[in-house]
Amino acid sequence: MDKEWRASKSSQEIVETVASDDRYDFDFHDLDRVQRRLKQRHVQMIAIAGTVGTGLFLGSGNALQVAGPLGALIAYGLVGTVAYSSLCCIGEMTTWAPISGTFPHFAARWVDPAFGFAIGWNYFYHNAIIVPVEISAAVILMTFWDKETSHAAIYTAIITILVCSINIFGVRYFGETEFVFSIIKLALIIIILLAGLIIDLGGGPNHERIGFKFWINPGAVNRAHLVENVGADRFLAIFNVIIQAAFSFQGMELVCIAASETENPRRNIAKAVRRVFYRIVIFYMLGILMVGMLVSYDNPELLSKVGTAAQSPFVIAMKSAGTKAFPHIVNAGIFTSALSAGSSLLFCSSRVLYGLSIRGQAPKFFAHTTKNGLPIASVLASSVFALMSFMTVSAGVETACGLQCFIAHVLTTIGKVFNWFVNVVTTGGFIGWFSISLTYVFFHRGMTAQGYDLKKNIYNNPLQPYLAYWGIGWTLIFVFMNGYAVFFKFDPSLFMTAYINIPIFAALYFGYKIVYRTRVWKPLEMDFVTGIPTVEETECPPEPPETFLQKVGAVLF
Repeated sequence: MDKEWRASKSSQEIVETVASDDRYDFDFHDLDRVQRRLKQRHVQMIAIAGTVGTGLFLGSGNALQVAGPLGALIAYGLVGTVAYSSLCCIGEMTTWAPISGTFPHFAARWVDPAFGFAIGWNYFYHNAIIVPVEISAAVILMTFWDKETSHAAIYTAIITILVCSINIFGVRYFGETEFVFSIIKLALIIIILLAGLIIDLGGGPNHERIGFKFWINPGAVNRAHLVENVGADRFLAIFNVIIQAAFSFQGMELVCIAASETENPRRNIAKAVRRVFYRIVIFYMLGILMVGMLVSYDNPELLSKVGTAAQSPFVIAMKSAGTKAFPHIVNAGIFTSALSAGSSLLFCSSRVLYGLSIRGQAPKFFAHTTKNGLPIASVLASSVFALMSFMTVSAGVETACGLQCFIAHVLTTIGKVFNWFVNVVTTGGFIGWFSISLTYVFFHRGMTAQGYDLKKNIYNNPLQPYLAYWGIGWTLIFVFMNGYAVFFKFDPSLFMTAYINIPIFAALYFGYKIVYRTRVWKPLEMDFVTGIPTVEETECPPEPPETFLQKVGAVLF
């Protein structure tokens, strides 16, 4: 095994770092063919509104119904800090190494190659499986306007083609569509917050001043109805929403996954990560606060599971105030959010698969790219999962016998299996957050041991590594308490869907470790140089804005 020797940055003692053997060679610069085509405005809009979607517009209603207005606010606030800590971790590592493969490669480089392999494949199938879920959600949203169930297959086909095409046409088209989708979501949430405030203060058609009356009656915190003790039962209700809220925040790491295809990645990623805190406070926290002010947690319409704007607490509030056109506006906005989520998940899964391939942890043909730098093989492989959305389409067969009946039964069975599998892989998002925070702890320890000044990195959070410790602790709780309710009334099926992803991840990790005999890196063995482009190679001098529009754009983006 070849070894590279170089001097410590703060002292002149010799530092030995691992640099060769197929398992440990990190110099894949010549194999990485993706091109930097995402512009600053793309990255900033993805960072600002990338994860604002159905989790806030629809999921907030269920959070309110389960835990009450104060309970939902506490839950989303806590999860927001965990999401922020994970993003700070990956942001700092990405600004040091803006390369393909993102955090699974960081895990392989600075923790253990087996850990990177397990994280990469876990993150790939987690995102790939959720793509058809978002497509199915978009189809359900169409039923808000078109009640004809026989049209579901047509809508599914159109939306599937659209989502896949956005990624197949290239990263520039992906960036432009995400830019447009983000503007729509941004405009929608601002309109919702302003309209909600006006209605709460009595400015709606019925001129009723609401204030905080629903915090008093029926109350600020609901009960989970799992134990008799009122205090403990309310705590369990809040905890139940904490698990749900975590799903709403997942996907924030998209902006860092796209770093290898971003212009001036270090500067743009650093700027995007710094602004995420304000996004969480303004969009999520104010959104949840507004929901709790406008709708009581015992409102029967919150129990609706139609999957359209009709179950959105914002729509329920507007309807109660006498506003009729608002549901259509919200449903259209949520529809674009579902499209955006499907496209983003497909992008993430394809780039992680590409990163695994160029580093020998996935079949080599997935590393094939077009002349424009699009990892077409990985995109097509990830797009295949989108076809699973047809499993949830009703066959629409009314006959009770014959071949058609058999096909309908098979489709229904497959659909149930598909939904079960989706529930199984959802824990993968929590494991992803955990791996990011854990990898940062190793990164921080290795950089410190080798004498690097972390403050000189383009992005550095002064609260590190304590943010990473915070993320590790809470994500472990999310993983192991994901299905806690099953222990109050045990159900083998629910237990399996909540926890089976843990042994799957363990099998990936230990299987690779046993076969390739990998080991956990010591601080002085970690490689922070090989295959990582310098600042001069990635960053162009910033161009100062000259016109009025350019100055506005500089402030916004």
